[in-house]
Parts: sequence; structure tokens; C-alpha cells
Amino acid sequence: MTKKIMIVDDDPAIVKYLDALFKDNGYETCIAEDGKEAMDVFEKNSPDLITLDLEMPEEWGPRFFRRLSKKGHKTPVIVVSGLSGRKYSIPKAEAYFAKPFDNEQLIEKVGEILNG
Repeated sequence: MTKKIMIVDDDPAIVKYLDALFKDNGYETCIAEDGKEAMDVFEKNSPDLITLDLEMPEEWGPRFFRRLSKKGHKTPVIVVSGLSGRKYSIPKAEAYFAKPFDNEQLIEKVGEILNG
């Protein structure tokens, strides 16, 4: 069964890049443009992993993560953000990648998380 990755980011260029990167590496994707939309996308798609930007309009990544956690979801999260101090915003994240990120390192980490 193909693993699904949810991309939560407000930058269309990053979304397009991550979407292509994950699909080229055999994953399915679903996309949310901010933390507010992310909960609906999450509930409709049940992703296996989330890549999460921190600073977005409407609702920031950390607030979405708190809402997700309060509902009892334990889906792994990789933070992909240009915001400094990112490792303190979501302490339970599996990994942190600063924009611009190394695509090979990101795909390697995704594989480690999803394939054990």
C-alpha cells in the first residue's frame, strides 16, 4: 500500500516542489495551504506523514499541530520552514528542515520514518 504524505505550506513553489519530489519517490500526496485547511485535509485523507510549515496565513503550523494532538492523532510530522528557532515550536516533530532544504536528506528521513 502506497504511503500518503500531507504537505502543509502556503508557498505554491514549495508545495509544487514537494508534491513532485514525493510522487517521484513513490508516495501519494495531499495538500493544505495553511493550518486551518489542514485539519479538513487530514481528516479526509488520513496521511501517514505530515510535512508542516510553521508560518502561514490563517493558522500557523504549531497551532494546527496542537489541535491535531488534542484529538489524539499521532501522525509523524517533519517541519519544513524558513522560520528560525523552528525546533522549539513543535518539540515532538520527527525532524526539522530549514528552507531551502536538501531534497535527498528529506527523502531519506521520510523513508526512515515511513518504512521503519
